[in-house]
Amino acid sequence: MACHVDAIFERLKRLAAEAGLPDVEKSTSYGNPALKVGGKSFVAVKNAETIVISISLDDKDHLLEMAPDVYFQTDHYVGWPYLPVRAAMIGDEELRLRLIGAWLFRAPKKLAARFTA
Repeated sequence: MACHVDAIFERLKRLAAEAGLPDVEKSTSYGNPALKVGGKSFVAVKNAETIVISISLDDKDHLLEMAPDVYFQTDHYVGWPYLPVRAAMIGDEELRLRLIGAWLFRAPKKLAARFTA
């Protein structure tokens, strides 16, 4: 099981690097491997099947409607700006876009502004 989690975390680190996201820190969130910006987690590996991304509630509702095979939520996440993602069901291109969005959602304003400039 740990090897799957490690492989997913490696994928997240690679995609964040490919996206050119600055100031990404490797860390943990509730004991799970996570990437943070400005001390805030923007993505974590929950288990061998699930990634959890930070996301605005409006975007979350949109993705849940758009791709219920990829995105889902449990009672634990209802009303919170986090969205579970089925790791095996999301392609690298879409996951990279979600990482950029999660990073922008959590990054300090000045850093986010520099990145989007």
